[in-house]
Amino acid sequence: MSAPGPILALRTAILAALAGDATLADLFGGTIRIHDEPPRGAEPVYALFGRVMARDASSEGVRAHAQEADIVVWSRPGSAAAGLAVADRIATLLDDADLTLSGHRLIRLRVAESGATRDAGSGAARAWLRLSALTETVI
Repeated sequence: MSAPGPILALRTAILAALAGDATLADLFGGTIRIHDEPPRGAEPVYALFGRVMARDASSEGVRAHAQEADIVVWSRPGSAAAGLAVADRIATLLDDADLTLSGHRLIRLRVAESGATRDAGSGAARAWLRLSALTETVI
């Protein structure tokens, strides 16, 4: 079986890094809830993997990828603080983290941007993180 691509390898490592954090689980209401798609019928607080991009950053025979990946945290209308607390904890756990990736090596992982907004239709609060990573393919 071949190694996953750089995006999936990073996403899997992020989930593994966050999975065991009791403080993060408490902020989510007891269980860490990070999804690829909005869960049907689920009440916030939960997080989604958002926009992701990987571009070639290879040099001198080393296959590498510069990645940007968003994590979006949704919270109930009027509860922006709950989403911001989750986003802050995720940022603390991931910024400069030393993650193990399948088929790839993490060179650097940083929280490049963060912010918050409100959904105009539902009033739900959104906090978001933009992660910046550099990975190398391991052969």
